[in-house]
Amino acid sequence: MRRALPGVLAWLVALALFFPIFWMAITAFKTEQQAYSSALFFVPTLDSFREVFARSNYFAFAWNSVLISAGVTVICLLFAVPAAYAMAFFPGRRTQKVLLWMLSTKMMPSVGVLVPIYLMWKNAGLLDTVSGLVIVYTLINLPIAVWMTFTYFNEIPKDILEAGRIDGASTWQEIVYLLMPMALPGLASTALLLVILSWNEAFWSINLSSSNAAPLTVFIASYSSPEGLFWAKLSAASLLAVAPILVVGWLSQKQLVRGLTFGAVK
Repeated sequence: MRRALPGVLAWLVALALFFPIFWMAITAFKTEQQAYSSALFFVPTLDSFREVFARSNYFAFAWNSVLISAGVTVICLLFAVPAAYAMAFFPGRRTQKVLLWMLSTKMMPSVGVLVPIYLMWKNAGLLDTVSGLVIVYTLINLPIAVWMTFTYFNEIPKDILEAGRIDGASTWQEIVYLLMPMALPGLASTALLLVILSWNEAFWSINLSSSNAAPLTVFIASYSSPEGLFWAKLSAASLLAVAPILVVGWLSQKQLVRGLTFGAVK
């Protein structure tokens, strides 16, 4: 009984987490009238999806999300890998303080810095641009990328890099040929997490973009209007927005779990 309890609890937690997605999925195939009822049995219809595609260019929003997520992931890793390498293998007296300071930036409410960032982006011509959103998302997610990469690098034996130095390897060769292959599971999980965080970011995309660079989060928000919420259309739009990232997460779940547990046990 005790052995079965953790498994039962895990299933209950999984069902609780999956229920909103399930409810969103079935609501997407209802009419607006049916969406306000809790009936599980109904005749499914694709009317909401047809109206969503007819009203807006879904693929333009999706392409913006892909560009932003890919750009943020690449830039964050380009900065996080050398930063984590320096802090993991050449730590200073203030390394831990720097890491804590980086993490503390995540505790700052986004609304507290919205006005200055909005004004700076407006003056720089970055409003409603993919590059503007990439810069903001990078600043938001870089601390997490550095923290995760540092954790993975910190678990790699330093003797291996010392052996590489004896053989004449440069710093760049140490990172590319010795460090990154050993930390590949961790780097892959970091990249996946960055993609998910960038794809789901709503606050900054809604406030800093309108049409040209609007990602799928803005696409979803457009179905909330002063006239009210159209639940069937909103669910259809939400399902179209989360479907790509759900597929990516499902296909890469083993790699993600492997990377997140990498270094947990020495």
